[in-house]
Amino acid sequence: MHNPHMTEELLYDIRDGIGHIVLNRPHARNALTFAMYERLAEIAASPGAARALILTGAGDKAFAAGTDIAQFKAFSSAEDGIAYEAKIDRVLGALERCAVPTIAAIAGACTGGGAGIAAACDLRIAAANARFGFPIARTLGNCLSMSNIARLSALIGPARVTDMIFSARLLNAQEAQSAGLIGETLPDAEALATRATELAELIASHAPLTLRATKEALRRLRDALPPDEDLIRLCYGSADFREGMEAFLTKRPPVWRGV
Repeated sequence: MHNPHMTEELLYDIRDGIGHIVLNRPHARNALTFAMYERLAEIAASPGAARALILTGAGDKAFAAGTDIAQFKAFSSAEDGIAYEAKIDRVLGALERCAVPTIAAIAGACTGGGAGIAAACDLRIAAANARFGFPIARTLGNCLSMSNIARLSALIGPARVTDMIFSARLLNAQEAQSAGLIGETLPDAEALATRATELAELIASHAPLTLRATKEALRRLRDALPPDEDLIRLCYGSADFREGMEAFLTKRPPVWRGV
């Protein structure tokens, strides 16, 4: 059961065999609450009659600007960080294991948790105004889980992951396409929506077991992951993480101390 408010924040409907998931908090650049993550995992696990899924953000300003920072305010220790990363890994894992193909249609900002969701989809297409990245080295001072690093590294290679995270810059649509992160760039949000539907219909017309076996094989290839709890503790348990969060919420630059 979902309360109606929750359902409004993440919309799901099936039209002509294509499932449309809309991250629907445009006032907050579609930043995800924990309830939205849970609903996403639920749909991925049972997409109903959909033969393909399209994920998109409401409005044209953002696909999703990451996890709602308010969700971090209750964190009191490194263990909260470990639980949070485990939760996100579970949700993104459910999205990757979804029995039907998934397409992220990205307009505007696609950052942090939003970029994590897009990377966990099978295909990514974007509007020309898309911006993609993980600016955490200048914002919160947290880190990505091993599975997020592996997923990104498989997509764009370790050198580009390093550059993106160390520089904290966002890739524009053109850079993201040449990096292999995005398959196709469309002029605007309207053209993006049209193309996403076309692509979903094409893929949905193909042999479903071929698609399922292929995505599962790719997932297994990267699934033997080394442990990362010590790395997550290092960041989420630090004074720097608390400083990053306070600075972010009060809109001032953080002062990093490396502790």
